[in-house]
Amino acid sequence: MRALTVVLALVAVCLSTPAPLAAQEGHPLKGSWVGTWGPSQNHADDVLIVMNWNGKQLTGMINPGTDNIAIKNASLNPAGWLVHLEGDGKDKSGKVITYVIDGTIQNLGLPHRSVVGTWKSQTESGKFTINRQ
Repeated sequence: MRALTVVLALVAVCLSTPAPLAAQEGHPLKGSWVGTWGPSQNHADDVLIVMNWNGKQLTGMINPGTDNIAIKNASLNPAGWLVHLEGDGKDKSGKVITYVIDGTIQNLGLPHRSVVGTWKSQTESGKFTINRQ
């Protein structure tokens, strides 16, 4: 009788767990990410990246707004959680600049995980860090 009471109590606790705590989040890169990228710690610009997963392809935008850069190529390799993003932006003269971002997901199990790595273009490169919001 005592064992049955314990089992029923455990079942009640499991059933009362709120759905968001029990549900999965989906793709590990989906969402809004905020961070910095720049050639040095003394000269780093803020960056906002919004990514979406449609079940087949990872899409998104780097710095949405007037100077947005559409992500044209994105991949995630689960072996090491390696992230690769590419997008074409324009400099002040209108010349196309291709940005390439390579990094790894840190703290994958946490909601506010991060991607840490490097970025490069034809003219410069540097460190890259974003945190999921």
